[in-house]
Amino acid sequence: MLKTEIAGIGSVSGDDIYDNGGAGNHAKRRVASEDRFGLLLLVLICAYVLSAFTTGRGTDAAQLVLYGGTAILSLRTSSVPKRHLKLIAAALIVGSGVMVAISLTSQTGRGIADAWIAVTLLFVIVVIVRSVLSKETVTIQSIYGAFSAYMIVGLMFASVFAAIDHLGAAHFFADHEAANTETFQYFSFTTLTTLGYGDFTAVGSPGRAIAVLEALTGQVFLATLVARLVAGFRPRREPAQ
Repeated sequence: MLKTEIAGIGSVSGDDIYDNGGAGNHAKRRVASEDRFGLLLLVLICAYVLSAFTTGRGTDAAQLVLYGGTAILSLRTSSVPKRHLKLIAAALIVGSGVMVAISLTSQTGRGIADAWIAVTLLFVIVVIVRSVLSKETVTIQSIYGAFSAYMIVGLMFASVFAAIDHLGAAHFFADHEAANTETFQYFSFTTLTTLGYGDFTAVGSPGRAIAVLEALTGQVFLATLVARLVAGFRPRREPAQ
């Protein structure tokens, strides 16, 4: 019986390949999905840079589209069945389109869109962490996935802060400091990394409570998932010739 060695999954017979609907193709799809963690991290960096250097509702709408793409990309790295993946992707595309339209109408619309972003990014975090932890070995792509999830945590809480500001009546920051996408993300990552506050502080109880929750999340995330992956990472060695 013909046998074939497939990287990472051992020896597979020719009959098994046909009986299982193409195990070789499945292995290729799995490897290709792992490689998308690096692409996912790149998309997130682009989304952050976009908001850091540009302002306006057009930027917010562009971020909505990027975050929707991030969610779809994260699904491609998971083991979600293809039929479910298509349904979820369709829901994300339609929902993001609706939220783009709503965000351009009013402050309340922007708040609803921010809440949608936060829920979408929370979903992405769950998908990425589950996918990373399901791997038998730690690869560089696993570490890319963990850092992507960590970055998404900061972006998610920034959207939560923005939603509180747009949907609430009071100012979010003390001393009436400017409240926009840039400052919310700056405040969020300052909180997540526990660098300490110097220029922006939340003035209301909801903002302060969420900030404490984010700081705790950041510490637990770094001390558990990221530290575990970095400690378990072993560079892949090329086979001796």
